[in-house]
This record gives sequence, C-alpha cells and structure tokens, in this order.
Amino acid sequence: MSARTPTVSKSAEALPPPTERYSVVRWMHKNLFSTWYNTLLTIIMLALTAFLVRGILEWALTQARWEVISANLRLFLVGQYPVTALWRIWACVALLAFLIGMSWGIWGRTQRGGAIAFGALPFILAITTSDETSRVALLITGIAGVVGYTLSWRWSGALRRVSIIGWILYFPILFVLVSGFGAADSVLPPVPTNLWGGLLLTLLLTVVGIVLSFPLGVLLALGRQSKLPVIHWLCVIYIELIRGVPFISVLFMAQLMLPLFLPGVTIDRVVRAMAGVIIFSAAYLAENVRGGLQSIPRGQYEAARALGLSAWKMTLLIILPQALRAVIPILVGQFIALFKDTSLVVIVGLLDLMGIARTVLAQPDFLGLQAEVYTFVAFVYGVFCYLMSAFSQRLEAQLHTGR
Repeated sequence: MSARTPTVSKSAEALPPPTERYSVVRWMHKNLFSTWYNTLLTIIMLALTAFLVRGILEWALTQARWEVISANLRLFLVGQYPVTALWRIWACVALLAFLIGMSWGIWGRTQRGGAIAFGALPFILAITTSDETSRVALLITGIAGVVGYTLSWRWSGALRRVSIIGWILYFPILFVLVSGFGAADSVLPPVPTNLWGGLLLTLLLTVVGIVLSFPLGVLLALGRQSKLPVIHWLCVIYIELIRGVPFISVLFMAQLMLPLFLPGVTIDRVVRAMAGVIIFSAAYLAENVRGGLQSIPRGQYEAARALGLSAWKMTLLIILPQALRAVIPILVGQFIALFKDTSLVVIVGLLDLMGIARTVLAQPDFLGLQAEVYTFVAFVYGVFCYLMSAFSQRLEAQLHTGR
C-alpha cells in the first residue's frame, strides 16, 4: 500500500492584493458626499457642468452653421487634390483598412468589441454620406477591413509575416500613389505638391516625421553614448543645438537655407518642410532613447559580454530593445506632439488642416464662423491623438512596460 504524496506547484504565482469593492451608492457617498464641503463642491460642479453642457448642446444643435464643414469637407480632407485622382487616396485608405483588419485579427484577438466598432465605421459613414462616389469607396474600405480580419482569423500563423511585410511596403506604396510618376498621360500622372493639403498633408508630414526621424534619433542616441570623441561630440552638438531653438525656426531654416546648400537643385516646399520635421523630431527622439539606454542595468551589459556577444550584437539584440520598450510612453507622447506641431507649417505657406481652416474662414459665405471651423479641426486632432494614445496603452500592456 503506497501513500499518496501531495503535489505542490513548483512556481506559485503571487496573487494580487484584494481590492475593496463598492456599490454605486456607496462609492458616491465615499468620494462625492463624504463631508459637507465635498457635498457642496459636488453640487456646484454638477450645476456648472449641466450649465456648460446645455449651452454647448444648444449652440451645436440649433445655432451652429455646420454647412461650412459639409460644403468644404473635401477641402479639409485632401486640399486641392484633383478630383480625377481621388481614387488613389481611396485605394490607400482601403489598403490601410485591410492591413489594420489583418493585424487586429493576428495580434488583437481578445479585443473583439473594438474590431467590430472599427469594421462598422465605414459602413455607418457610407449610410450617412450623400455623395455616391464616397459611398462606394467607403463600402469598399469596410469590406477590405472585414476581409483582412477574416483571413487573419483563419490563417493567423501564415499571415503574420505577410502583415509585417505589408506594413513595411505600405508607406512606399502610399507615396507612389499620392505623388504619381511618369508623364502627364500615364496611368499615375504626377500630382504637384502645391495641390496637397488638408488632413492629407498633415498625416503625410506626421508619418514621414515619425518613420524617418526614428532611425536617425536612435543613431544619434547611440552616437552620444559612443566612446569615440568625434562621433560623441558631433551628436551632442546636433542634439543640443536643435533642442535649443523653436520648431518654427527649424522650418524657416529648411525652407530658406536648404536650397542655398544645394545650388542648382530645386527642392519642393513640402519636401523642405518634411526635412525640417525630421531634423527637429530626431533631436528630441534621441534624448528620449538615451534616457532608455541609461535605464538599462549594468548587469545586462555584463551578461551580454559573458555570452561572447560583440558590441553591435549586444546593442541591437540586448540593450536597444529593452531601452525602446522602456520609453514607449515617452515616444508616443512625442509622436502626438509632432502630429500637432505640423500645424505650424501654415506659417511657411503650406495648407495643412489648419491652413485650410484659415482659407475656409476667408470665404465670403462663411465669414465669422470661427467656432464651427475650429471645433471641427479640434475634433479631428482629438480623434487622432486619442487613437495614438490608445494604441500606446495597448502596446504597453502587451509588452508589460514598467515591470
């Protein structure tokens, strides 16, 4: 007869501390009506909030003239981009929806509610719009997102690499479609950049600034950590010089000084603005990455050397991934600030979203409608900033940043 020996788990997981739960009434009593002065403050704030909400709703529903937005919606979105070439923009949007749907199905399977809301948005917009071309394009966009999500659910393992390659190729495809190439009678005739504007130009400046300033900023951060004096001091001078001047001065330098350094070469105004955005953003990104590099404990370096890794392999495989993961919140905050800072290009003559807003306000039919126009612009900026922030929080949760 053999005695049964109890099995004990080798690695017992620590349970989280117990949380105190309240009912709604008890929570309100504890946080809002615990004392007489808290009760007074709560009543005052509720009355003030009700007054403000009532005034805002009354203005938005009965007094505001939203026809200024509907009449100039295409101008707000793409500027003076030719109507005959708008199919390129819709093709980029449909491809983006397909990639987002595929990526959501591969890496965000637990977030079905968000996937349903994202997939339903194009169909809802298609129902509400009155333009037949936009309705068809929105339906195609919604179908592309649904197809990408469905395929990723069926073949998530096989499509993981396809999704990564698709995101890498998306940005070159985007610029080829938007800018065009070849002769004027070709399939994709060039579209002059002076016709780019609105949200299209804002997003292009932001995407170029993020994608190209990121590797430059990482190289500057690594160069500042270098033991070679020439590389170290060149990176230090660049970072401190750019961080010591305002963004608008960098934009003016790119617009006025860059052609002087390249005599005989005609550089487009949009390209010059992109260069200014990259130069400015890379300096701040380098400092953020340097902070992540300094947060890595010395034991990681010693462990990498003990494994026989070279300096480059140690940096690329061990140190840099941990440093970037540690500064994800800071980097996303910088990208959000960059998205909002692109509104300064209106000072150098580019008609981004803010520039289009000023143009619309100069129309004789819509004089004095600053509240409606700037409310719409603020809403657009707020939506994109919220999406970037939500993506950052989800990425932090998946990578367990801070643990």
